[in-house]
Amino acid sequence: MAAGVTPREALKAFLEHLANERRASPRTIEAYRGAGLGYIAFLEQHLGGALTLADLATLSAGDIRAFLAYRRSGDHPLSARSLSQCLSAVRSFHRFMDRRLGIACPALALVRGPKVVPPPPRPVTEDQAMGLLTEAGADPEREDWENLRDEAVLALLYGCGLRISEALSLKRADAPLGASARILGKGSKTRIVPVLPEVRRAVDAYLQALPFQLDPDAPLFRAKRGAPLPPRRVQELMAQLRGRLGLSERATPHALRHSFATHLLGAGADLRSIQELLGHASLSTTQRYTAVDAAGLLAAYSKAHPKG
Repeated sequence: MAAGVTPREALKAFLEHLANERRASPRTIEAYRGAGLGYIAFLEQHLGGALTLADLATLSAGDIRAFLAYRRSGDHPLSARSLSQCLSAVRSFHRFMDRRLGIACPALALVRGPKVVPPPPRPVTEDQAMGLLTEAGADPEREDWENLRDEAVLALLYGCGLRISEALSLKRADAPLGASARILGKGSKTRIVPVLPEVRRAVDAYLQALPFQLDPDAPLFRAKRGAPLPPRRVQELMAQLRGRLGLSERATPHALRHSFATHLLGAGADLRSIQELLGHASLSTTQRYTAVDAAGLLAAYSKAHPKG
């Protein structure tokens, strides 16, 4: 089946598989193309000649590690995270060749990627979070209902710890909100989150001012001309608010979710409860917030202690 197929032709077929069968995004396909072409080009030079599919089947773990070392220290060195993503693309390419072309690479199982330590979350302070919510509802260039919409969306991010996609997935039938809301999160997993009275009031105020009639299954939050509000609009809103309030670039929509968790932890909430509220599959993901809270405590200690 693989007779006469070159590695580059196999890569082309792999990319077509990603686009047509896996429905991967253009950005993902481009990243896999770059990783695959770089991998093939390196092996051609490393092995000293034109590359065949048989060569890919007989690679040693040392050959693959040499490629990773080259990408880590070449003309354009990759970070540990980017190198891990590159190795993931190579693994996916080899899995495709194994399934479709019968070309397996046993040595790949012996290669581990670099250890990637996720950076700690970067929340905003409580005062900054409240300032963002207040400022979101005070843009004189927008209609009143748009200001109320922006304030309601940010209230959901900070008051309920939602992701942008989760807040924008709310339907017209979900409002008015009750004391709790069922949220559809990553992996189509649902969770129940409590809704603070202030968040309910913000959503109710938007709903009363909304100039469009919506079907029960229609997205609740709407753009200026009535289309569903896109995530990009929320990101642009936060960029504008950062400029008006003089905040750093860390004040993103997702930072409000980080702030929700960090401020709860600082007020005494336990990690298991925060894990459930955020919809994290693993407690280790939620434990990242302990580092942020500890850093805040140390900063306050250094500032307040006479010997600080």
